[in-house]
Amino acid sequence: NNSTILFIGTQWRKDQEQDLKNVLKNIDQDIPLVFVSGNHDIGNVPTPETIDDYCKHWGDDYFSFWVGGVFFLVLNSQLYFDSSKCSELKQAQDEWLNAQLAVAEKQKCKHVIVFQHIPLFLQNPDEDHDYFNLEKSVRHELMEKFHKAGIKAVFSGHYHRNAGGFYKDLEMVVSSAIGCQLGEDTHGLRVVIVTAEKIVHRYCSLNDLSSQGIEKELMDLIKQN
Repeated sequence: NNSTILFIGTQWRKDQEQDLKNVLKNIDQDIPLVFVSGNHDIGNVPTPETIDDYCKHWGDDYFSFWVGGVFFLVLNSQLYFDSSKCSELKQAQDEWLNAQLAVAEKQKCKHVIVFQHIPLFLQNPDEDHDYFNLEKSVRHELMEKFHKAGIKAVFSGHYHRNAGGFYKDLEMVVSSAIGCQLGEDTHGLRVVIVTAEKIVHRYCSLNDLSSQGIEKELMDLIKQN
């Protein structure tokens, strides 16, 4: 979800969206694409209009799906960052999320995994709130909900640097960008392997992937875990 930056309400947005769609056309059609809405998609302070516009172009701003016994939740984290202009939409997501987490508790999922643009936290569950994480009370409410439902991993971007940590047995994974870097990380992507027993992952630079492909990284992850 950090692969591109789309600027809300600018003269370049339409062309940016078309450029991205043209690139995505080259992806093997057997690979399903999942989009996670973020601040450059619907705004730091989203409105019903910006969310509706996003949904028309990219699909739902929050949803769930199953793959091989693994339950995935995709959230609109902008509603947890600032919902002052769309409080009813936040309430709707809250009610939906509670229902989804109830399903996660009752079903015998191999794993439950969350995708959201803004991280719960960057390094420590009790760190101060700033632009790159969620406000403390919101954060802790979500972390407790996730922990109770048996969620083991939350994957986010937004920070344009690699980061992360643990809240109890819930891992917060923050991946840097394939494009603009704000730290020392190289351009890259995160490779994730999900087995019946565990979830393992590694951030891979584009240089490494270009020179040796992804097969070695996958095999190394499997062997080491």
